Formats: sequence, C-alpha cells, structure tokens
Amino acid sequence: MIRLPANKNARVAAFAAVGAAVMVGAAYASVPLYDLFCKVTGYGGTTQVAVGEAGEILDREVTVFFDANTNRNLPWTFEPVQRSMTVRLGETALAYYTATNDSSVPVTGVATFNVAPYKAATFFSKLECFCFTEQTLQPGESIEMPVLFFVDPLMDEERRLDDVTGITLSYTFFESQDGGSASADAAP
Repeated sequence: MIRLPANKNARVAAFAAVGAAVMVGAAYASVPLYDLFCKVTGYGGTTQVAVGEAGEILDREVTVFFDANTNRNLPWTFEPVQRSMTVRLGETALAYYTATNDSSVPVTGVATFNVAPYKAATFFSKLECFCFTEQTLQPGESIEMPVLFFVDPLMDEERRLDDVTGITLSYTFFESQDGGSASADAAP
C-alpha cells in the first residue's frame, strides 16, 4: 500500500508530481494512438493501405480528384500529372504526381496525405504510394511518383455513402527533418 505524506503540502506536491508524470506519458502516447485511431476509423481522411487487389469490380463509378501542395519552406514544384480520373469501385488505378527541386541544393521532402470526404476515407485503399517515404531531389531534378489505388467495392453497401460521387486525394510535401537535406546542412 502506498503511504501518503502526512503534511498537506507534501501530499499536494506528490499528487502534482504523479499528475505531471501521467501527462508526460499521455503526450508521448497520443501521437501513435491518434494514428492508430485514424487508420482504423478513417478519421481525418486517413486512407487504408491495401495488401492485395479489391476483388469484385462494380459498375458504380466515382471520380477521384488529385490535389498537390507544398509547404512554403520546401523549394519544390509539386503537382498531379492528371487532375482527375473516373474509376469503378474495385478497379485498380494508377495515378502520377511530379516533383521538381527548384533550389540550387539537394533537398529531401516527405509527403503526408488525406482523403475527402472523410466518410469515404476508409474505402480508399492504396497499394503503392510515395507518401511517408523520403524523396531526395538534386538541384533542378524532377521525378514522377506513382500512386496505385482502388476504391473498395464495400463502399457501395454503405447507404451513408450513396451521395459520394467524387473523392479527393490530397498530398502535401514538407521538407524532411530527419532526412538531413543539404539545404539545412549548408547553413554555417
């Protein structure tokens, strides 16, 4: 059994210390727990990572719109090769994005993504993606990056998604903090 100090001030200090320790632990656990929550529920537009083909291909079609953004600190031009494509539920599709390093030094970037509307995110599955993989581009270098995906045919069984005719896949590139880009290393 834990013995509490007899002094009221010491007791308050002990509770404050325990509370602070719990808060620090919660802060460290919050990011992985939030990521897990988003992956399971699709909250915040988090897509699913598929391990195989969708199976059945339905006649129902959705238009997938492609969006590209760069953080203002990243000296890249980043854009989708195609602005949209219409796919049938369950059909595997391949889209491309391009990125160009507009600076005079090598720069490493990493992309985050989301899907809108959020309620359709759990049905958008990526088989291959450049997201969360650091990309290092030399000065003036351009690359084409593929995204292989499908919209799960189970979406057709969800009545709350009957109104979904379009899905937007959006990426934002940031300069990598872990990649040690040359632009950060070049500073004296």
